[in-house]
This record gives sequence, structure tokens and C-alpha cells, in this order.
Amino acid sequence: MTVSYRQPGVVLTDHHFTVPLDHDDPSGEQIELYGREAVAAGKEQADLPWLVYLQGGPGFGANRFAGKAAWLGRAVQEFRVLLIDQRGTGRSSPANRQTLPLRGGAREQADYLARFRADSIVRDCEWIRPALTGGAPWTVLGQSFGGFCTTHYLSTAPEGLRAAVITGGLPTLDGHADDVYRAAYPRIERKVAAHYARYPMDVERAWRIATHLAENDVVLPGGYRLTVEAFQSLGIMLGGGDGSHRLHYLLENAFVRTPAGAALSDAFQQDVEAALSYAGHPLYALVHEACYAQDARPTAWSAQRVRAEFPQFDAVRTLEGDGPLLFTGESVHPWTFDCDPALRPLREAADLLAERTDWTPLYDATRLAHNEVPVAAAVYHDDMYVDTAHALETARTIRGLRTWVTDEYEHDGVRASGPRVLDRLLALTRDEA
Repeated sequence: MTVSYRQPGVVLTDHHFTVPLDHDDPSGEQIELYGREAVAAGKEQADLPWLVYLQGGPGFGANRFAGKAAWLGRAVQEFRVLLIDQRGTGRSSPANRQTLPLRGGAREQADYLARFRADSIVRDCEWIRPALTGGAPWTVLGQSFGGFCTTHYLSTAPEGLRAAVITGGLPTLDGHADDVYRAAYPRIERKVAAHYARYPMDVERAWRIATHLAENDVVLPGGYRLTVEAFQSLGIMLGGGDGSHRLHYLLENAFVRTPAGAALSDAFQQDVEAALSYAGHPLYALVHEACYAQDARPTAWSAQRVRAEFPQFDAVRTLEGDGPLLFTGESVHPWTFDCDPALRPLREAADLLAERTDWTPLYDATRLAHNEVPVAAAVYHDDMYVDTAHALETARTIRGLRTWVTDEYEHDGVRASGPRVLDRLLALTRDEA
């Protein structure tokens, strides 16, 4: 049953689909997929082309907009939009510490989670597309990891695409997770340096907090164990347009005076837990590195291993010396599962995913070189999450792809820019810009 309701300027309709867990076994186990349709008020009955939005992550449900916020207002000018909760997220069949034990033990959980990468997400899209479009191709907007999915779409099912728009999400086509993180840590270091240049007082604040954590066992109110390494991971905020400012405001209220001396404030602890907890998006931690796996090489906790090649990120070494504490960025580590109560029960399954050696390729460079789908991509000049050099190399591989390289926005440009990024990229797919 579909249910429709209104928000300012748009009419929304809930859609529920049943898709195979394993598309190679379409008559086997089924899971639920949810999508929210958005159409401009007054155009409910119009014959509009479809645009499907693939969210970043992995592990996040589609944006929950209020009315025509961000890019959605531009999209509904000409499209019927499907905001899809990718498998395992949002209102689709959830995958988390509460539901995964239904699969069995850690081995069964890992086998299940191996089907939550870009390949399965694209096959889900192709499974539901005929029911919504009558078989007509649709336009895809892929943000970040959604761009990885879109690149897989172009590699495997381009017949389903009328056009493709990618924002901050052109992946390396053949790089291992190790290559991704070797490129990432220097970018992160640049972002941290820029933050400290803007807010020099945060050098001392971060040092003081890290020293306190090194000397005390701190467990946040929700059960999150805040170690120095976990504190460093707040640097993930620096990849967004307002992230440096948000990190600054977080650090400035870290301590309060108490009868027992200085202590981390309740407000700071609450905000840190909200920023670091994976309770709302555990798939991000579970399959993040698996999204880069394409052959028999295990990911083997790549971010942790590669981090050792960059000793400037070693907090112990930093606190023993006089250099500024470096924050880290988009990386998941074994200790992430030890710190976060939403992940602790899933540590063994995560270890098994990290050991897995039967991954299949996600991208077909030969097919991309013969691409005929109109494609445009926003490449953010020093994107903290997706390496610019990797993105541009992939852009050169995809025949006909037009890039917009910009330093006006960070990784969240499609949201932060309102209609501008989407409008420009759509124009590029039509040779109007």
C-alpha cells in the first residue's frame, strides 16, 4: 500500500519494494527496500521523468528533507524524485546489532553483509525501476558513495540510465583500500593544518583534551569509550563546508571546573557521542573498507595498517613531543568497534569481512571507455573524503564524462549549494554549459 502526504511545495509518497537478498538467486530470500517519492505540488499527475538519488555512506538512509530543501527544489522542477534508502539503511530492512543476530553467528552475519556493496545496490535499482518507470531509463544522482554506485551502474547496466550526475563520488577503478588511505592521510593533514590556521587556539584545546583522555578512562553517558584515537576521529567533521567551525565550537566547551578539578563537561560529552556514535549508521563501519575491495586481496583493516606509515598521526608520539595533535578523517579501525556500544557485538563479523578474499570487481574500465550515457561530475578540489587525483583519473576513463572541478564547496556541496551544483551538472549532461 502506498501512502501520500504533503510538505510545503511537494507531495511525498512512500513506496515499499521486495528485492532478492542475492540477485543471483532471485527466488531465494527477499528483503525490503523503501523509497520516498517526491514530486512538486500540482504535478502529481504529470508524466515526469524519474530521478533516483543514491545517498553517500555507505550506511546512510536518503536525506529526510523538509519541503524543497537543498537540491530537491531544483530536482522537482522537472523530475519525479525517488529518495531511496539503500539496503540495510533507513526504512529498508535494517542491518545493525539488534537485527544481525537473526542471521546466526559472526560468519553468517559477515556473509550477509558482503551483499551490501554497490553491486547489490545497483541491482536493487534495476529490480524496482520497471515498476516505477514502466521500463524507461531514469536519471541517477549519486553523492559520495552514491557516486561509486553510479559508476558501477555505468559499468554494468547503462541501459537503465537516461543520464548520470555524480557529486564528490568518482572512485578509483582499480585501487586497493591501501591506495585509498595512502592518498587520504596527507589530505587529512592538510585539512587539520587549515583548521588550526583558522582557529589557532584549538591547538592547545585539542592537546589538553587528548592529554586528559590519555590519563583517564572516559566512558561517555551512552557507553561510548572515548580514547585519544577516538577523539582524533572527530576530524571527519573537517570534510564538510561548515565542519571546521563545528569542530571549533565543540572544542571550546570541553572542560568545566568541578569540586574534584577540571572535568569534561556534560555538554561536550553529549556532543562528542552524537558525532562519533555509529548507532544510526552501523553499515558505514561494517562495510566501509569492503566498498573498495575488488579482488582476492583482503582489506585487512587497511586504514589502521596504513596509518602506521604516517607517524605524525600517532597520538602517543605527539603527546610526548611538542607537535600539534592531528585529527583523522574518514576511516574505520578495529578499535572503533571496541569503543562504540552500537558496534561491539559486531566486531567478530567485521574482522571476518576484513579477512574476506572473494570480492569481485565493481567497475569495468573497458565498458566505461565506451560509455554512451550523458554523465557529469562535480569534483571538489581538495575533497577530504574522495581523492581528487583518483577522481580525475576515473573521469578520463569514462567516455563523454564532463567534470566541474571547483574549490567553492567541500564534499557536501550538493547539499550546501542549494540548487546550484545540481543545476550546473544537469546542464553539463545536456551540453547546455
